[in-house]
Amino acid sequence: MRGIIATGGVDPAELAAKAKAIPQMEGADLVKEVTCKAAYDWPADKDAGDPDYVVAPERRAKTRLTIAAYDLGIKTNILRRLAAHNCDVHVFPAGTPAAELFAVEPDGVFLSNGPGDPAALPYVTDNVKQLVASDVPIFGICLGHQILGLAMGGKTFKLKFGHRGGNHPVKNLATNKVEITSQNHGFAVDPESLPADVRVTHLNLYDGTVEGLRHVDKRVFCVQYHPEASPGPHDADYLFDDFIGMIEGTRG
Repeated sequence: MRGIIATGGVDPAELAAKAKAIPQMEGADLVKEVTCKAAYDWPADKDAGDPDYVVAPERRAKTRLTIAAYDLGIKTNILRRLAAHNCDVHVFPAGTPAAELFAVEPDGVFLSNGPGDPAALPYVTDNVKQLVASDVPIFGICLGHQILGLAMGGKTFKLKFGHRGGNHPVKNLATNKVEITSQNHGFAVDPESLPADVRVTHLNLYDGTVEGLRHVDKRVFCVQYHPEASPGPHDADYLFDDFIGMIEGTRG
């Protein structure tokens, strides 16, 4: 949806023309505008954020873990949450070859949130396919979820009405619990396009769209919403705990 907000004496026709001139989201690679220019590190002992908003993790890694993260538009609080779980995070620009992520010998890989059309990012999807084909545990959110959907053989589509705000109910199909989630996206994964080895784990209760995926045979999972919301609902923070548990299970 495109629109313009204006005040004062304005010409409606002129504003409508400006709104129509705004580029469409479909086919837009916006990640190249927001990803970091060079790789950087966020160690486990770095800034943990405002203590008034920090949720104590249920599961901290038993030993310090190394996480490689693709920055598709990553938010600082994601890095804080991973650090709170005793993870050193190596953050890489979106176009970094998968081989460079493997070079840091990560215990796990994280795919971040970000803007734009996932189908316009084949350079990211191709690298993620290599990661999925490996044995490394992978966790993706938002755009990272959509990229994983594509990398695992699915397709994405533009929503008629995007999901925005901090009050979206999502059903966890494994527990039948409903989570109140923070969301900000305009695309979704098509469940009919998914191969048999990928299952849907979460559904949006407003429109029935896919909110979570998990690979049947590999340690790969993702959600469409933002479990790190701050301030915001904390119902989904358990997903970071699950990621740590998946990694430690792999190590074991």
